[in-house]
Amino acid sequence: MKTNETKVWFPAKKYGCGWGLPCRWQGWVVYAVWLALLCGGGIFLAPHSISLYVVYAVVLGVAFFLVVLIKGEKPCWRWGKD
Repeated sequence: MKTNETKVWFPAKKYGCGWGLPCRWQGWVVYAVWLALLCGGGIFLAPHSISLYVVYAVVLGVAFFLVVLIKGEKPCWRWGKD
């Protein structure tokens, strides 16, 4: 699938299974917001309760995965030219 012709935010990796870095500005915004929230939680939550921060990080990770799953290419195993 050519990412220039579609509206996917996260292209599939060329080799293996999963997604690469974002290919559209919307994907970069999602990535930057996720990273800022993760770091902000580390600064404000981790000193008070590490277990609360771990739960927070897991929730953020699941939310990020769902966005990538919805707005990225269909995940499947690739061997280069697919």
